[in-house]
Amino acid sequence: MSGSLSMNREPVVITGVGAVSPLGCEFGEIADNLLAGRSGVRSVPPGAYARDGVQFAAPVERIPEPPADVSGLSPAEFSGLDRLEQLALAALASALTDAGLPRDGGPRIGLVLGLGAERLRTWELDFLEGGTHVFGDSRDRTLVQRLACRLGIVGPAMTVAAACASSGYALAMGRTWIDSGWVDACLVGGCDILSPTAIASFYNLRALSRRSDDPSRASRPFDCDRDGFVMAEGGAFFMLERGSEARARGARIRGELAGVGMSSDGAHMVIPSENPVHAARAISASLVDAGVRPDEVDYVNAHAAGTRVGDIAEAGAIRLALGDATDGIPVSSTKSMSGHMISGAAAFEAVACLVALERQAVPPTVNLDRPDVHCRLDHVPHVFRPRQVRVAVSNSFGFGGSNLCLVFRAA
Repeated sequence: MSGSLSMNREPVVITGVGAVSPLGCEFGEIADNLLAGRSGVRSVPPGAYARDGVQFAAPVERIPEPPADVSGLSPAEFSGLDRLEQLALAALASALTDAGLPRDGGPRIGLVLGLGAERLRTWELDFLEGGTHVFGDSRDRTLVQRLACRLGIVGPAMTVAAACASSGYALAMGRTWIDSGWVDACLVGGCDILSPTAIASFYNLRALSRRSDDPSRASRPFDCDRDGFVMAEGGAFFMLERGSEARARGARIRGELAGVGMSSDGAHMVIPSENPVHAARAISASLVDAGVRPDEVDYVNAHAAGTRVGDIAEAGAIRLALGDATDGIPVSSTKSMSGHMISGAAAFEAVACLVALERQAVPPTVNLDRPDVHCRLDHVPHVFRPRQVRVAVSNSFGFGGSNLCLVFRAA
């Protein structure tokens, strides 16, 4: 997208944030934990298909019950939902409440859910408990349809799947809907849950860490001793609105979704391309879309999950896209604390960017004891870095080469 189009577009801003994560479910709590370098990784039951006796993951300890006047559900009804729907509904209700936007007779609100393997997760957990949904699920509506119905969202609603970039693509889609005039506001984001099959599958792909000592030290993006990522569950949702309309109603604006860039590797189903040009193209396109020069970027939240190949490929893409400005831009991976939320990862890392904008500080990469020389970046090891942050960039690179970069700007 050209810079001229970017300059003519009305800013799309974030007025509501809702999250459910291993690092908390309130924005302030998540911000405190990210900046304190706290890990949400725990030792969890190995699961039905585990190969090892010890399994580390980052679970959500408690899913908060949404207010009945928002979800339309009693406590008993909410507890009867499957875990994926509980998590999504809790985060969505929080974003809707945080935005303070009326639903009845007010603006046209859309909903874009970033989620892959929706049925797989729910079928599997049901089957392990003796259920039969896998043989013919009695529910005839998708999750996004059920969520829209419960929240009274009557605008367009859809699910987008782009592997680990799914929830980031949802943000991009929502901004497009607003730009096109199809909606006045849009709830966007995504989430995911842990499941035995997912853990076993990533383990068999040799994508997961095999450490069995200290769970809090298992996720080690950019570190020489990294050996794979740690799976997590959780996610986040946001309310997007036009800036002029948000200001007219006196809404609190957490930031602007200023730029979007996308590309595809077309190289392999699970291994990122060794040629950094494809991912770099997404980063560069997002900056052009936002009208931002590389030397105006104040922070990069890296996708870096802690795999041997992926971290090196991303570091090369960052250097290629940002050029000479790279050495002066701090880069960190919050997956070192949160784990990898798969479909929900991009949305949660967007929260981390909003934290950097609000707190004027860059979250650290914990466990970064010995930075890999092949990942030559301005790392932020162990402790947060105070810094003036007006522009934050977030990378999300999904299996199959789904590359996405989002640019967030202070309001």
